[in-house]
Amino acid sequence: MAEFGIQLPVQAQSTIFVEPWEAAAGPAELAAVAQAADRLGYAYVACCDHVAVPRRLVGPMGATWYDPVSTLGYLAGLTTRTRLLSHIAVAPLRHPLLSAKQYATVDLLSGGRLVLGVGAGHVQEEFETLGVDFHRRGEILDETIGALDAALTDEYPVHDGPRFRFRDLAVSPRPVQTPRPPIWVGGSAPAAVRRAARLAEGWLSQGDTLDALPAQLELIRTTREQAGRSGPFVVNAIAPPLYVGEPGWDIGRRSVSGKPDALAELLRRYVAVGATHLQLRPRSRDLAEYLAQLELIATDVLPLV
Repeated sequence: MAEFGIQLPVQAQSTIFVEPWEAAAGPAELAAVAQAADRLGYAYVACCDHVAVPRRLVGPMGATWYDPVSTLGYLAGLTTRTRLLSHIAVAPLRHPLLSAKQYATVDLLSGGRLVLGVGAGHVQEEFETLGVDFHRRGEILDETIGALDAALTDEYPVHDGPRFRFRDLAVSPRPVQTPRPPIWVGGSAPAAVRRAARLAEGWLSQGDTLDALPAQLELIRTTREQAGRSGPFVVNAIAPPLYVGEPGWDIGRRSVSGKPDALAELLRRYVAVGATHLQLRPRSRDLAEYLAQLELIATDVLPLV
């Protein structure tokens, strides 16, 4: 059975997906959405990551990107069931011991609800400003995942890589989940998909269409087979933005509206090709409409899937 989560509004305000009402929203609205998702049984709430956005990209990307560690830690104390997903943390920008410390603490504070989603990033100026080689970010991420695995699994982790070396250092507090919180890798380029299949417990699609998913899943299958990996593997796809009913306002051609059974049929198509998790985004004109749509999706649409 598939599970369903949401990318939180407010915390990331890219012009590609932000609603106008989010510009004036803040912690109170963010908390209300997370608590509603928790009450309605959504599998996870997710938070994006950028440290700084260069002026040339503020137009399409927006400038507002909440820090995922702070945001998920804040929401850990306001929720009880929903998992807390970084989708995605740009892991090469930070030393893996620092990330392990921060995310292990979130897992502890949330009672074991963290999912650590990581990716390579794409903003060159962000890397250059923080002193990280943008053109080697894939290699750095590969090693970072191995170092995170060590530091989240063992109190005295050992890692001896070309960039990161540590041993005889206690990393505590420890996460609640054992052997460690799951790591999912984001990205839709072939290298990112193969990285997820080789090194992680799940793949976070970055918006692959329904038609593109079968080829991505076949790449995951063959890569895992070649790497000798087995066991459960999460495939998290992103559905088009949804509106239950007739909106009465222009939701744009990339969004889908209609009766619950029609929307459920669309989501069933993602499950049929192999998605185990679906990330949903309700369309809305204000917080009240967002919360109403979130509830309609949970109560009227998802049971049909």
